[in-house]
Amino acid sequence: MVPEHRRGHGALYGALNRGRIDVERLRTLLAGLPLPRFEGGHLVLAVDVSPWLRSDVPCSADRLFCHVYGRAKSASQFIPGWPYSFVAVLEPGATSWTSILDVVRLGPGDDATAVTAAQLRAVAEPLISAGQWTPGDPDITIVMDAGYDVTRLAWVLRNLPVELVGRIRSDRVMRLPKPSPKEYALAYPQGGRQPKHGKEFRFAKPETWPEAAITTVTDTTNYGKAEAQAWDRVHPRLTHRSAWLEHDGELPVVEGTLGGTAGMAVVL
Repeated sequence: MVPEHRRGHGALYGALNRGRIDVERLRTLLAGLPLPRFEGGHLVLAVDVSPWLRSDVPCSADRLFCHVYGRAKSASQFIPGWPYSFVAVLEPGATSWTSILDVVRLGPGDDATAVTAAQLRAVAEPLISAGQWTPGDPDITIVMDAGYDVTRLAWVLRNLPVELVGRIRSDRVMRLPKPSPKEYALAYPQGGRQPKHGKEFRFAKPETWPEAAITTVTDTTNYGKAEAQAWDRVHPRLTHRSAWLEHDGELPVVEGTLGGTAGMAVVL
């Protein structure tokens, strides 16, 4: 086409620079496609960050230091690049295939929790509008790694039919539900103001764990017998810091189910 239209090699880049993608229309289109589901038609999404490393292009705008594993004798590194937040639909069974529904690039001034909350809402609402979830269906499950503020996300997305499953650090300290008035009267006959939180639940100190509400034992193919425990209505004691600085009124009590084997996960 060069002789006829007098277009050079740079025309390709010019076309890309002048082109555009209708993001909302693309989101709506992806939300209406047939999606993989788990047993009972359960829809499971995953959110995670994957970097596009750009260490050799110092003039690229908005680069951040991305946490990367296994590039130097299995040690983690921080390498300049662009972090992208992906939302994907997971498939059941042993497969690495996922259906990508959305992607957002994180900038230097972005609040990762706020961006993730807006992204998940922008994905969940089209799914509901497209009929992927209807009243009576199980809530859409969203799984995430330990780097996410799952408590804050659960509070921000509380008006959507979603449940959040997040892995949390093994040194965290959470609180059990506050005692009922009858339990409090028996424990403190002298009276006083009833506490807002229950006793501490220290992950690193099993002696602080009460009896589990549910215990399951499963024989696995590769790892032998796996025992899992779960405690209901466990919650963190929130303070005015980080993402809650702009919260109006009293800080909420966001309760969830805490469970796991070697690592802890919370469902909110």
